[in-house]
Amino acid sequence: MAIQDEEIHLRDYLRVILKRRATVVLFFLLVMVGVILATFSATPQYQGSVKVLIEKVEPNELASRYYRSYDPEFYETQVQLIKSQAVALKVVDILSLEENYATYFPPQDQTGPVALLRGWLGGVKKSIKGLFRGGASAVAGSGNRIEKSLAEKIASNITEGISVSPVKESRVVAISYMSPNPELAALIPNTVAKAFIEVTLEMKMESTRQSMEWMTRKADDERKKLELAETSMQQNMRDNDIVTLEDRLTVVPQRLSEISTQLVRAEAKRKEMEALYDKVRGVAGDPDAAESIPAIAADSALQTIRSQIMAAEQQIMEMSRKYGEKHPLMLKARGDIDVLKGKRIQEIARITASIRNEFELSQANERSLQAQMDKTKSEAQTLNEKYIQYGALKREADTNRQLYDALMLKLKEQSITGESQPVNMWIVEKASFPEFPAKPRKAVNLLLGLVVGLFGGIGLAFFIEYLDNTVKHPEELERALGMPVLGVVTLRKDKEASVDRVVMDDAASVQAENFRAIRTSLMLSSADSPPRRILVTSSGPAEGKTASSANLALALAQSDKRVLLIDADMRKPRQHKVFSLGNGKGLSTYLAGASEGDILQKGPLPNLSIITSGPIPPNPSELLSSGRMVQLLEKLGERYDVIICDSPPLLSVTDPLILSRLFDGTVVVTRARQTTYEMAGRSLKALADVKSNVFGLVLNEFDAAKGGYYYHYGYGTYGETQPEA
Repeated sequence: MAIQDEEIHLRDYLRVILKRRATVVLFFLLVMVGVILATFSATPQYQGSVKVLIEKVEPNELASRYYRSYDPEFYETQVQLIKSQAVALKVVDILSLEENYATYFPPQDQTGPVALLRGWLGGVKKSIKGLFRGGASAVAGSGNRIEKSLAEKIASNITEGISVSPVKESRVVAISYMSPNPELAALIPNTVAKAFIEVTLEMKMESTRQSMEWMTRKADDERKKLELAETSMQQNMRDNDIVTLEDRLTVVPQRLSEISTQLVRAEAKRKEMEALYDKVRGVAGDPDAAESIPAIAADSALQTIRSQIMAAEQQIMEMSRKYGEKHPLMLKARGDIDVLKGKRIQEIARITASIRNEFELSQANERSLQAQMDKTKSEAQTLNEKYIQYGALKREADTNRQLYDALMLKLKEQSITGESQPVNMWIVEKASFPEFPAKPRKAVNLLLGLVVGLFGGIGLAFFIEYLDNTVKHPEELERALGMPVLGVVTLRKDKEASVDRVVMDDAASVQAENFRAIRTSLMLSSADSPPRRILVTSSGPAEGKTASSANLALALAQSDKRVLLIDADMRKPRQHKVFSLGNGKGLSTYLAGASEGDILQKGPLPNLSIITSGPIPPNPSELLSSGRMVQLLEKLGERYDVIICDSPPLLSVTDPLILSRLFDGTVVVTRARQTTYEMAGRSLKALADVKSNVFGLVLNEFDAAKGGYYYHYGYGTYGETQPEA
């Protein structure tokens, strides 16, 4: 069953604070004690502050093209320079602090407890810093570590004590220093301002000197490179006749284009003649087939011969009507036709030879043009390579010339602007002798400790409460699980005392009254009639289900009802120990085949009977799901008013789910500060999945004082003095 979201009221927060008040008070006291010790044992620190105006020098016209009008990093750069080691060393030098160290930094007492604690914390801080340092620290620690000089140590102390903060909406910067010596607190900031000006000038002069030296060397190198590049370019012009190279570069592409056009035409002509010649060779020896080729058939001489042959053939046809085959005229006519056919063959052979010659001529022409093309391409490539080489040399010379000219111009500008100062700084207000310490601020520290201690303790209390997911209060249990709480069993003052039979052994106790209240709630849980079969279980072990079922049976028996208590926990049974009964026979023996008369035992009250679990069987689930269990409940249900059944935990085994179908309803026992909401929710969901009825929950071991409630369930202390009659 999912935990329900409910609106949180102010009283819920107050309840958490009251419940965790010990945590809140302890945290508050620890914070306040720490703040008080740190505040009143701290050495008073005095602070001196000097205000300076820092402006960037506007560039002159010579340097304007290298100047950016807006530089957002300028002031941060100046701040870092003010806090640098170089400025601190300059302060040490100006004030001669190396010789006057003892005057300004007197030795502190290291024997007091606060001093020892401060020294220990300092050592821990250094150790932690050492863990996160890089390889440089590892090398320094390997035996080659260089010890700092006294001046460097003093400079480091000054650097750590200096703070630089810009004044809002102005160009003024405040340089502050804190020291236990008030004279030093005023002297250091004033000296830092002076040292910053000197260090800035020294840096500028050193930078100018190095720039001049570098540019001079670089200009000399570039001059030599320029001379060498110009010499190489002139030599290349002489060797390759660069003067006429550009004209030749213009003519060669035109020639290449013309030859390319002629080559395309020659190639087409050669392909045409090659195709014609292949056809002519294919009909060699067949005059009739040869005449079908257009190039041969179009020949005028061949056309004349063909006309003569046709005329002769027509004459023979006419003469054949008059003369016989052997007539002289017929013989003469046939002889003339043979002569004409021979001439036709000769003419075809002549035309074929002409086509072959023309094909060979086109091949030769194509080869000649291809050779010219290759030669022209080679010439063009050679000219391009020469021109590219010349262009590279020319570009190199031009580049060297431009770089040399730029260096010379920059060198002249640097010689003019080198003496200018990049930063203007004026002291607006000097640091004065501080009369009162700046730290510790006792009132502020105490107020801060009060706030942090109080709210930190409350926050810690809520955090612990958030981590604690166990059931603690009946109201929260009902809201979270949506299930009624039948009652609570409060925690006994004597934690060693047993509650297994508290209803009978200590009838005047609060716990006995709690179980009687649960009995009443349970009897009123059904609208029609009181339940007669009640199953008692829990989510996990040691949550009080055995004690709850035993006391519930005793409370019902005290109300003049015939009650039967069945111990169905055949895995870890305890009811026979609670009532000091034998366990040789019981539920397991009945389910294995014995009769119900053999397993019934008398309880401590006349109308209370008990069935113990019997010997532990190897298969409890199978026995409980058998038909004999149903028969047992039906038979005994006629003899007893109420049957209470103690079963194993729900989340451990399936026995309670099997039994829950045989009873009118189930009571789930939870234990305060042990059972979690997830466990209880899973238990209720498991019962809901098998459609079992749940009467409600019982909260066991409830401590009202720790829970933030100042009232008792079950009539509270009234039950301790007025036992039930």
